Amino acid sequence: MLDVESRRLKAIKIERLLDLAARPQPMRMLEIGTGSGGIAHYFATHARLKIQVDAVDIVDNRLVDESYRFQLVSGTALPFADRTFDIVLTNHVIEHVGDQAAQLAHLGEIRRVLRADGIGYLAVPNRWRFVEPHYRLALLSWWPHGWRSFYLRIFRDAAFYDCEPLSSKQVEDLLGKSGFTFSGLLVRAVRQTLELEYPDGSALRRLFDRLPDACIAAFAPIIPTLIYRFAPAG
Repeated sequence: MLDVESRRLKAIKIERLLDLAARPQPMRMLEIGTGSGGIAHYFATHARLKIQVDAVDIVDNRLVDESYRFQLVSGTALPFADRTFDIVLTNHVIEHVGDQAAQLAHLGEIRRVLRADGIGYLAVPNRWRFVEPHYRLALLSWWPHGWRSFYLRIFRDAAFYDCEPLSSKQVEDLLGKSGFTFSGLLVRAVRQTLELEYPDGSALRRLFDRLPDACIAAFAPIIPTLIYRFAPAG
C-alpha cells in the first residue's frame, strides 16, 4: 500500500467504478487507512473533479502528505460530525479492524459520517483466495479462525494472525446489517484493472476482452479481492 504509482492506478479505478465524474461537485471525500497518501493526493489534486479530501490512519506512513487533511485515529471511531462526506473509501481496511463486532462498528461509523445521498467503496481480500495477501501463504484464511495462528507459526515467523478476510456472503451480511444498499463490482473491477495495468496487445487483456461478463462472474468465489459500492438505505 506504500507504492505511490500503484495507489495512483487504484485511485483511477475507484474513480471509474464509482462514476465520480457524474456526481455533483464539489464533493467531500474521506479515505480510511490512507497508507502512502497516494489515493488521497490523487483525488485532492484532480484536474477535473473538485474534491476536498480528508484521510485517517492508525499510523502515519505517508509518502505524499500535501493537498489533503490527515488525522491519526485509534480504533474504529471517526473524528467527524454526522453526514459530513459525499464519498467514503475503505480500501483493504475492514480485515484489520478486528472481529465481527469491530467490523460492524467500522461500517456503522461510515454510515454515520456519510451523507444520505453519499456513496462508499469497500475492498477486502476474499477469504477464499488461494494465497493470503499479507503473509503470502497458501490457504491461510481458509482455516477456521482459531487454527490460523497455529498454521502461520508453522510456515512463517509470526505468532498471531491479525487479519479477518471475508467471503462475499460475510461482506454482504455486514453491509446489510449496517444499513447499506450495495452492489458488487467484480466484473467492472476486473475489466478496469486489466485496462489500466495491461497494454492492449497483451495476451491476458485480449483473452478477457473476449470473455462475456457471465464467464468472469463465474469466478467470483475465488477472485482475490471483493469490491463493493454501497450507499445508505432508505
